[in-house]
Amino acid sequence: MATRHFHHYSRAFFAPLLQSSCRQQQQQQQRLISSTATAVGAASSPAAAMEVKVQKFSRLQSLKSELQQEDISLHDFVGDNDSNNNNNSNHLPQQTIQRKKAPPRPAKILPKPSWLKAVPATSPKYQELRSTVRSLGLATVCEEAKCPNIGDCWGGASPSSSSSVSTTTVSNTEQDEYEQHYGTATATIMIMGDTCTRGCSFCAVKTSRKPPPLDADEPNKVAEAVTSWGLDYVVLTSVDRDDLEDQGAGHFRRVVQRLKELSSGNGDDDDEMNNKKKKGIIVEALTPDFCGELDLVTQVATSGLDVYAHNIETVERLTPRVRDRRAGYQQSLTVLGHVKLVNPNVLTKTSIMLGLGETDEEIRTTMQELRDHDVDVVTFGQYLQPSRRHLPVKEYVTPEKFEEWRIEAEEQFGFKYCASGPLVRSSYKAGEFFLKNMVREKKREREAAEAVAAVV
Repeated sequence: MATRHFHHYSRAFFAPLLQSSCRQQQQQQQRLISSTATAVGAASSPAAAMEVKVQKFSRLQSLKSELQQEDISLHDFVGDNDSNNNNNSNHLPQQTIQRKKAPPRPAKILPKPSWLKAVPATSPKYQELRSTVRSLGLATVCEEAKCPNIGDCWGGASPSSSSSVSTTTVSNTEQDEYEQHYGTATATIMIMGDTCTRGCSFCAVKTSRKPPPLDADEPNKVAEAVTSWGLDYVVLTSVDRDDLEDQGAGHFRRVVQRLKELSSGNGDDDDEMNNKKKKGIIVEALTPDFCGELDLVTQVATSGLDVYAHNIETVERLTPRVRDRRAGYQQSLTVLGHVKLVNPNVLTKTSIMLGLGETDEEIRTTMQELRDHDVDVVTFGQYLQPSRRHLPVKEYVTPEKFEEWRIEAEEQFGFKYCASGPLVRSSYKAGEFFLKNMVREKKREREAAEAVAAVV
């Protein structure tokens, strides 16, 4: 009995739906036949083509009439299912839009302190350097890594353009004092492209497994840019190129050698002032670790550069989290130590970021291990998070603490020089005057020793 009632009610419920579905199928078949016939007729005569247009218009009208006969309206979707909405079907229901407040800043993102203020990049010298970089298609780590010091480093005054004193009539000491007073514009040129094969958690440089190929004419472009700027100290750096057979060591070597060759003073006698200026160009190379392959390190270390820099970045405990998995704390120490073995006359330099969660004892341990590998110069700077995708800042170190690290590095651990400050970076110009003096002093010592050896 229950089964008979179920079938009875089922037929009563589904019958209208089945009839409606059948009617829709029949209508679709009729439309298909009609459209086919009209298409055939359209091909036979202009009159048939006009008839097709009339039928299409009639079809559109029929579809509109079907939609008007439908029971479902917009109110069924946007309104409530109560009787009040049914009674007011001519009006859309009033809905109050509630604006949501912006989500609170995550606790892990610390607000920047007042002492982290950089010089704006607006000076004429900045515009000049930027224009040269753009015209030659070069990349700079200052821009790619979003360095906060770009306005300070690129905007330094040029001695030749800031004074009426002729640079050809002053001594080297007077010239150094003059440059220290007015400052020297410095840009760190990034060679081998602007895309790195590694993905360190602190770095803002673009990454890719297969970056574009190297520019074979880049050595000439870099040398042309540097000499046009009239600098006497230049920093070259590069991305990691693990995709290349020699990881870019040969290209790096060619850039340094071409720069040294072009700045060697070969030129007309009428250009004596520029030649004298070019002779003083000092090259610092901030290099990758070349995966610890020491023969590749040797290629760059013996290319004729004056300062070999490679950044250890952080303490050993934080290295796996901060740097790419192909980098290593001990690997970086080995690279820096090997440089001194193959070129004792070169100065070695490294940089450490603070504010990543390191302890004071870990920093002291790192400094001691750097000195054990005969590293000459160390810099300390505040880590700044480039974006939300990168490592957060654990601590903002005060300027007073940075000064304490500088004194400890130079007086207790014996580094020849230490640049330390919140905005100091590995290629920051704060150490260039000191490094120039050290390089020139080493050169004078070598020349004196060679003179003594020649007499003997």
